[in-house]
Amino acid sequence: MSIEKVKEYLKKFDIAENVIEFDSSSATVELAAKAVGTDESRIAKTLGFITKEGPILIVTSGDAKINNREYKSKFGTKAKMIPRDEIELIIGHQAGGVCPFAINEDVKVYLDESMKRFNTIFPAAGSSNSAIEMTCEELEKYSQNFVKWVNVCTLI
Repeated sequence: MSIEKVKEYLKKFDIAENVIEFDSSSATVELAAKAVGTDESRIAKTLGFITKEGPILIVTSGDAKINNREYKSKFGTKAKMIPRDEIELIIGHQAGGVCPFAINEDVKVYLDESMKRFNTIFPAAGSSNSAIEMTCEELEKYSQNFVKWVNVCTLI
């Protein structure tokens, strides 16, 4: 199970015990915000895309959407999301639990500047009913295959 992979990955940083598991679903930004008890903007949603160089994840704030012009300028191609039925095979987690931890080795991770407004944010932790609270600095440090911070989103 994906959440177990995430916990195992986070053990090496001594933060596996910080994973929160909910009795209800946290598979969408709205549901995650309710489960955590915070504003939707503080949910770190993780979006998967296919690029010429391979699959990437962009982690952004819950109140942001991909700006196609900025995305194309940064990645040299039109934004093409990974189909829902292929996400687990390509990334290593099922839709609703996608996060930048314990992912497939060929997946690169980019963090969007939209999250830097907050002291802490809540990315998923590998399942559709989990999250972990961390600072943006911690998210950068613990994200597997982190490449860099980007600004490819617009606030909704």
